[in-house]
Amino acid sequence: MAFEIADLFKILFSVIAGGIIGFEREFRDKAAGLRTLIFISLGSTIFTMLSAKLANGTDPTRIASNIINGIGFLGAGVILRERGRIIGITTAATIWFTAAVGMVIAGGYYLLALAILIIALVVLWFFPLVERWIAAIREERNYEIVCALSQDRESQLKAEFQRYGLCVKTFQQKKSGNTLHFYWRASGSRKSHEKLIQYLVLNEEIQEFNI
Repeated sequence: MAFEIADLFKILFSVIAGGIIGFEREFRDKAAGLRTLIFISLGSTIFTMLSAKLANGTDPTRIASNIINGIGFLGAGVILRERGRIIGITTAATIWFTAAVGMVIAGGYYLLALAILIIALVVLWFFPLVERWIAAIREERNYEIVCALSQDRESQLKAEFQRYGLCVKTFQQKKSGNTLHFYWRASGSRKSHEKLIQYLVLNEEIQEFNI
C-alpha cells in the first residue's frame, strides 16, 4: 500500500471542508461543532481511501459502505425531544452530509465536493432567514394554562385563541385539586402568539402558564 501526494491533498481538503461546515455549527452553538465535523469528514475520507487501497481485487466499498451505518448512530445521538418538539435533526443531517463530503473527496471528485460544499453553506447560512420569515407568518406553540375551577373556562380560553387569530390543533385538560390544567397546541403568526401571551399575563384569573 503506497502513499501518494494525492492522498495528502485529500486529507487536507477534507479537514478544510469539515472545518467550514463545523464553523457554521459552532457559530450557532450546536451539538456537533468544529472539531466534531472535522473528524467526521476526515474519518470518512480516510476509511474510504483505505477501503480502496486494501481491496486487493475484492469489493473496494466493503469498508466505505459501513460509514453510512456508523454515521447513522452518531447522528441519532444529537436528536432530542424538548417541550413536545424534536430538535437536532438539522445537526444530525449535517453530520450525515459531512461524512458524504469526506467520501466524495476520497473518491477524487474535487469539483463535486466543492460544489456540494457551497450548496451546504447556502442552506446553512441563508435558509434560516427563510425559516424565520415562515415562522413569523405561521408558528406552532404549546401552551399550558393553569386557572381556578370554572365551568366555562374552556370556552373562554378557546374564544381568546380564536380572537387573536390562532388555530387550535390539539387540546387537553385535567383537574388537579382546585385548579384546571389546560394544554393547547395552536398555530398562527408570531404577532398573534405575542398578543395572546400579553392577555395571559394581564389576566388575573390565570394562575400560571407555560409555553
